[in-house]
Order: sequence, then structure tokens, then C-alpha cells
Amino acid sequence: MIIFPAIDLCDGKCVRLLRGDFAQETVYSDRPEETALRWEREGAEFLHVVDLDGALAGKPRNTDVIKKILSAVQIPIEVGGGIRSLETIEKTLELGVHRVILGSAAVQNRDLVKEACHRYGDRIAVGIDAKDGIVAIDGWGVSGGITAAALAKKLASFGLKTIIYTDISRDGTLSGVNIEATSKLAAESGIDIIASGGVRSLDDIHALKKYESKGIVGVIAGKSIYEGTLVLSEAIAAAR
Repeated sequence: MIIFPAIDLCDGKCVRLLRGDFAQETVYSDRPEETALRWEREGAEFLHVVDLDGALAGKPRNTDVIKKILSAVQIPIEVGGGIRSLETIEKTLELGVHRVILGSAAVQNRDLVKEACHRYGDRIAVGIDAKDGIVAIDGWGVSGGITAAALAKKLASFGLKTIIYTDISRDGTLSGVNIEATSKLAAESGIDIIASGGVRSLDDIHALKKYESKGIVGVIAGKSIYEGTLVLSEAIAAAR
């Protein structure tokens, strides 16, 4: 199981939001590339980067910062936020990004996901962000009108290999991962799941590790490693 340190970008800065609310933003660094380098030095194998401005705008807004992150580290990164066309997918991958994350597009444009999976295989992931089991889109502000399980099963039929599942109600709260919903989605979809939202401590890592054989292959750690309730090196050791 892989630990993915999260770098969320807003106005060029490294931030964390509470439950996706832009009005409840904490800025951790105005040099995200230095944060990325810190996580790499502490043993990170993979970085999770989200362009929050892009998620709202529907197109990338922090490309220059992502380029700086790519120049600073040697480990692979995955990027999401505002990626809603094949052209944008291609341009993002050409930057040197290892994997592109589609979010709202998975609900609004299934043909895009299908074609992206066909062209780029496991370099495509889909972020399913849900509250009470219902998918949310457009920066989490709009209901997608479909359950996470139903969407995951549809995406599996396209050949999708990886889903990042976030419980919005827990994101940025340090209240613990929704183990039940995440493990259930892994079992029902047959797709590799990266857990996200609410990670607080090593207890979450140990709990998720029990479901690795069921399809939980990774976990995203954000606020917990920024606030110090989770030590990245210890999380990586536990995940291994």
C-alpha cells in the first residue's frame, strides 16, 4: 500500500480545505515545490497534486507550479483538477505527470473517460468524491446524481484501473477514514482504490492495510502530515 502526500494548490500556494470549503482554507506554504521536496526526502514514493482553482474553473490554473514540482522531485506525481478534455489530458501528461485524475468529467462525460482509458491505460485515474454515498462534482459544490458504487461499476467496464475515493464529509477533519465505505467500494467495483479524506493517525493506516488484499492500494495523507498527527515516514513504514 502506498502513502500519497497531498499537495493542494490554490492561487499558487499549498493549502488544505475543510470539507472542500474554499472559505475554510489553511495556507501551509507559498512554495509548493519545496513542500514536494520535503515529502520526497521523508520517503514518499508518489505525490498527489490537485489544482483546486482548476477544479472550479474547469481547466488547469496552476500549471506553472506543477512544472516547478516536477522539476524539484524525482518521484512520480498524479495530478487532478480541471482536466476535462483529451487535449488537456495529453498536455498534462506531456509535462511529465505520471497519472492524470479525472473528476467531474467522469460524471458529465463518460465517453471522455472511456476514450482516455483506451488511449492512456493505467495513466488515467478517476476521483470519486462522495457525501453520504452520492457523487459530488464541480469542486464538490454540485450533486452528480449517481451513487459512488454505480459510477465505479460503470467505470470498471471502461477498463479503468484506479479510483481515488474521498468521503467529503471527512476531508480535512482529521476524524478518521471511512473504512466501511472505502472497503465496500473496492469490493463492489473490482478496481484498485486509493482512500482519501479524514486520515488522522497510524490507526487509519493500519485499518486500511487490512483491506489491501481487497483492493485498497493506497491512501492520501494531507492535513494529518501538515499538522503532525501523522508522521509520513512512520505511515510509509506501516503501509509497507
